[in-house]
Amino acid sequence: MDLLIDVHNHTIISGHAYSTIMEIVTEAKSKGLRLVGITDHGPYMPGVLGKAFISNQHIIPKYINGIEVISGVEANIIDQYGSLDVPEKILRKLDIIIAGLHDIVIKPWEEQENTKALLSTLENKYVDIISHPGNVLFPIDKKAVVFKAKETGKLLELNNGTFYSNNRAGSANNCYEIIRLCKKYEVPIIVGSDSHFALEVGRFDKALEVLQSIDFPEKLVINTSIENFKIFLEKRNKEKQT
Repeated sequence: MDLLIDVHNHTIISGHAYSTIMEIVTEAKSKGLRLVGITDHGPYMPGVLGKAFISNQHIIPKYINGIEVISGVEANIIDQYGSLDVPEKILRKLDIIIAGLHDIVIKPWEEQENTKALLSTLENKYVDIISHPGNVLFPIDKKAVVFKAKETGKLLELNNGTFYSNNRAGSANNCYEIIRLCKKYEVPIIVGSDSHFALEVGRFDKALEVLQSIDFPEKLVINTSIENFKIFLEKRNKEKQT
């Protein structure tokens, strides 16, 4: 399975990442990717430089050294109602919006409340992707979240970085369960590196092991096809304008 797209990448702007946009693009090109997203953390993440960088991404060339670059953010979910730490006026400017629960931003609730937060976030018309939904720190009703993703046409992420993260250690079983449910109910997913250093861009090794172990259909992995990804973006952009 060849993955051509990695939309989950953090630059030095995230405060705890260590590479620039140019370094991310250079690594993407070396690994045969065709498209990358710049999705730094929202402003509630400690160390983030603020909203101006997120808002000003329109100045970044759409193509750098043959790699397509799209603007985005990994917004922080800040309550059980799916509120994000990025204003709507900024979200409207971006190509891709990832949203996720981070324990450094908000204290985990019990399963029912965590589930409510993700279900509400999936209802947010600006959100395209839920990042690392298998995070063991935020237990959820996995089937309910998978069904809501299918209903809303949003993507759940299989986050390669989760398998290496000290903060999310022990999340592997949750990731497997979510992916099995996505296969069973034919719910599309996206694989993300969650890179915080340029060499991690396009690193999908553990995620691919998960997919291969359950014979996950390639047609349900949206970043195997530039065409399918663009169709997804076009559909999502129309929904955001309503």
